[in-house]
This record gives sequence, C-alpha cells and structure tokens, in this order.
Amino acid sequence: MNIPYEPILFGYNINVHLFLEYLAFFIAFRYYVLLRRKSSDVISSNNRVSIILGAALGALIGSRLVGFLENPFVDISQENIIQLLNTKTIMGGLFGGLLGVEIAKKRIGETQSSGDLFVFPIILGIFIGRIGCFLSGINEFTYGIETTSIFGMNLGDGQLRHPVALYELIFLTLLFLSLNRIKNKTTLKSGDLFKWFMILYFTFRFFIELLKPNVFYLFGLSTIQILCLICLLYYHKTILNIFKNAG
Repeated sequence: MNIPYEPILFGYNINVHLFLEYLAFFIAFRYYVLLRRKSSDVISSNNRVSIILGAALGALIGSRLVGFLENPFVDISQENIIQLLNTKTIMGGLFGGLLGVEIAKKRIGETQSSGDLFVFPIILGIFIGRIGCFLSGINEFTYGIETTSIFGMNLGDGQLRHPVALYELIFLTLLFLSLNRIKNKTTLKSGDLFKWFMILYFTFRFFIELLKPNVFYLFGLSTIQILCLICLLYYHKTILNIFKNAG
C-alpha cells in the first residue's frame, strides 16, 4: 500500500481522511451513549444535552479559529481564503469544546463535573481520525520533518519524514490503557479523569509539534504550542496538586 492511500471506488477517488473523520464522530458518539447508559450520571438528560450542544458549538468555533491562526500570514486570495475556512484542528476543537461546556454549565446552573464520560470516546475518535491522517501522508498537514533516523517513512514526497500521526496513534493507545487503569484502580474526584486527559494530551502535542514543519512565529512557538501552554495554564492548580501529591 502506497501513502498517500487514495482508494478508488466505482471510479471515484475516496478521501480516506474525510471518511475516517466522519466515522470517528459516529463511533465516538455511539461509544459515549453506551458509557452513559452503563454509568450513574448525576447530570440530568436535559442538562447533558445542553452541555453537549455547548461542547459542539465551542469545538466548531475553536477548531476553525485555531486552524486559521496556524496559517496567519498566507496571501489573501479567494483560493487561500476558502482553504483557510475549511481548515480545522482537533486541538482548537478540544479547548473550544471545554470553554463551550463551561459557558453552557453556567447558563443552566449545572455545578457537577461533566467531562469524565467524554474522555474515552474522545480518545477513540482522535485515534480513528489519526489513522486517516497517517494514510493521507503529505496530503494533510500532519506529516513530520525530514529525518535520517530509523523511524523515517516516505509519506508521499520521496523524503524520509517523522510519521508523527503514527507516533500519536501509539501515544493514544497508551493513554487509553493508562487512564482506564487509573479509573479502575484508584478513586478519582469527579472531573479529574478529564483533567488528566487534557493535561497529558496537550503536553504530548506541545512536544510532538517540534517534529512538524510548523510556522514558529511567536516566541519561537507555533499556534498549537501556544494553545497547549494556555491549556496547561488553565489546569495549573491540578498540575501543582499532582506534583504536590507525588512529592
């Protein structure tokens, strides 16, 4: 199989990344529904719907906004504007979704933590989407910089590059297993599982961005790295507690 992988079905080229992206949303949501049925959710169904809507709206705005900011200096043209409007990123979606949830909870007066049920469906959804990123090779801006290491792969341009999407698939597998073990073996406060996920995933993404051909235009950091720092600052109390308890 060559990368980029572009299968042909009934004479039409199939966009594997787009197909897996929609599949990720569907499977992740069905997984969430299954987990909620098996859990004793303290949040009412009406409030949970409001929270999901807040998350969806925040994720939509955040993913587009951060996607646009990843390419802030492109030439203004109709083609570039259309491309930028279609650009989105999971990092902006996650943080935008977080803010959307917090706004929705304040509007409806919900005080219970709501993120834990989303953790494993989110990881599964990202995992499926990253398979699409990997199979798309250099057709998607998820490929790595050139390397001479044993990990280098030809992603479609004849150069050996870091397969950062593949690195992330490995990390997501370990993250899923680790958080599941923590959930089953320890007693966590409501909301802590989601906080752990956000801290670990955003920390990973901060460092993996160093292996991508990004635009480092502010303080030597890319847009995603700046967002990672903002997220970690948002959770600074949790991070301090983690180090305090570890000590």
